[in-house]
This record gives sequence, structure tokens and C-alpha cells, in this order.
Amino acid sequence: MKKSLLGLAIVGVITLIAKALSFSTLANQLHLGALTLAILLGLLVGNTLYPKWQQQAHAGVTFAKGRLLRIGIVLYGFQITFQDIAQVGANAIISDAIMLICTFFITCTLGIYLLKIDKQIVYLTASGCSICGAAAILATEPVVKADSHKVSVAVALIVIFGTISMFLYPILYQYIQGLSDNQFGIYIGSSVHEVAQVYAAGKNINPEVANIAVITKMLRVMMLAPFLIVLSYYLHKQQAQTGEKSPFNMPWFALYFILVAVFNSFQLLPAQLVQFLIQLDGILLMMAMTALGLTTHISAIKQAGIKPLILGFLVFLWLVIGGFVVNFVMQNLFM
Repeated sequence: MKKSLLGLAIVGVITLIAKALSFSTLANQLHLGALTLAILLGLLVGNTLYPKWQQQAHAGVTFAKGRLLRIGIVLYGFQITFQDIAQVGANAIISDAIMLICTFFITCTLGIYLLKIDKQIVYLTASGCSICGAAAILATEPVVKADSHKVSVAVALIVIFGTISMFLYPILYQYIQGLSDNQFGIYIGSSVHEVAQVYAAGKNINPEVANIAVITKMLRVMMLAPFLIVLSYYLHKQQAQTGEKSPFNMPWFALYFILVAVFNSFQLLPAQLVQFLIQLDGILLMMAMTALGLTTHISAIKQAGIKPLILGFLVFLWLVIGGFVVNFVMQNLFM
């Protein structure tokens, strides 16, 4: 544990700075969330000062992007209750499921077969676009066993196109007819990348749209656990077909995440304690993101080239256009 202290201290200091910056006026104006700031600061330090301490700090940084990440994903379940699901109904659940499945397969088809991008980058990007942005990418990283720079590439796509979404959807609301406020909230929640981006897009329309959008988004978050289990099993089967013999590694943290959400639905803990656990969860995920930034070399991101950006743009078009079509059909089915 002593070997981990320096690395954890470095990660902790950068995380606190990122958290403080997230409250700044500039960060709010640019809609830069704490997770995004954490990886940006991590990248900055990782490519300047960190190499001097890398050997001594390696154990602590590895602990942060491994063990702390898994704990953070488990605690993420305290942000969800089954009461939230009841509030938006079957329409939102089905819309989310359709968008998740279609987005994942469209991203994989475009990325792997059309653009010939590294499979790990594609899987990470697909999970981020399908479910809940950076948090989903972080959760998928241990399943696909991706390098830090590949995680950074996927997160960068979420930041770029999710930010565009925050400003685009309020404009679409003004000019596109055919969706009620309730359904437009489901449209945002089922197609925008990050929870924070969903809230910002909905808030720029009206409180009702924002509320429905966030709840719909949290339903997508709940789908993270079964998604990770299926992906893990699929990758295991793929390895078996290519002759690689390795045991199926159950992503237990994904299952614990669901169990925490179920437990949270019974509201057995005091509200203040739940709020504390949510705050703690945010810090742990930020520390994991910081650690990923520290171990990412800018040169490795450059090597990925322009193809991931093209992939992000094509998937973004699907989310906006395909998402509208799916939600338009769902509204007419549930009228």
C-alpha cells in the first residue's frame, strides 16, 4: 500500500483541482463536467510533469484506474431507483433499448468493417454513445482490456459530439414538429451521450423536458450492467473461436451496480447518506479518469488519426436523425 501512496496523492490533487474548476464560470459556460476536466488535467500533467515520477507513482495510478474505477461504477447505482422507471413508463424503456442496441451495432459496423478502426476503440466508442458517455467507457475498459490512450480517444469523441448535442437539441425543439414535450424529453434522454449533456440540453428547453430527459437517461444507465455482461461473454466466445483459451471473466462490478440500484429503490438509507455516497462516487470516477489521463500519451492519440472522428460524426448523425424517427414512431404507438 505504501507504494501506492505517491500515485494516489498525485491523482487526488489533480482530481481536487478538476473538481474546483468544474464550479468555475468558464467551465459552466463551456459545459465542461468534472469527469471531462479530470481527464484533460490528467492528460496535461501526464504529458509534462508526470514522467519524472512515473516509476514511483505507477502502483497508485494503476490502483486508481482499476480498483477505484470498479468501486465508482458500483456506487453509480445510488443515482437510480425503480421509481424513476415507473415515472416515464414503457415508452422510454423501449426507446432506450432500441437506441442502445441499434447504436452499438451501427457503431461497430461502421468502425470495424467500414473504417477499419482498432476494435477496442470501436467497442469503447460504441458503449459511450449507446449508454452514458464517459462513465460507460470507463466501465467497458476493464471488459475489453483497452490501453489508456484508446479510452482517451473514445472520451474525446463523447466530449466533442455530446457538446454539439447540448446546443443542437434546443434548436431542433424550436423548428421540428411532431413530438410532445414528454416525447422530446425521451428523445434527448435516449440519444444524447452524457447525463450532464442530457440535463443541459433539456434545461435549455424547459424544466419538464429536462426532468423526463434525465430520467430516460438514467434508464439507459441501468442497461449498462446487462450490456457489459453480454459484451464480456461475446468477447470470450470470439477468443475461443480464434483459438485463444481464456476463462470467461464475469464483470461482477456490473452486477453489483444493479444490486445497488435495487437496494437504493427501497430507500432504506437516509437521504443524506445516499447523497454522500453519490458525491463519493463522483470523486472516485474522477480519480479513475485522472489516472487514465496520466497514463495517456498524446502521441498515441495522434496515431489513431482522423478515422475515429469520422466514426463519431456518423454515429452522431444516427443519434440525431435515427433517434428522432424512433421516438416519433414510439409516440404514435403509445398515443
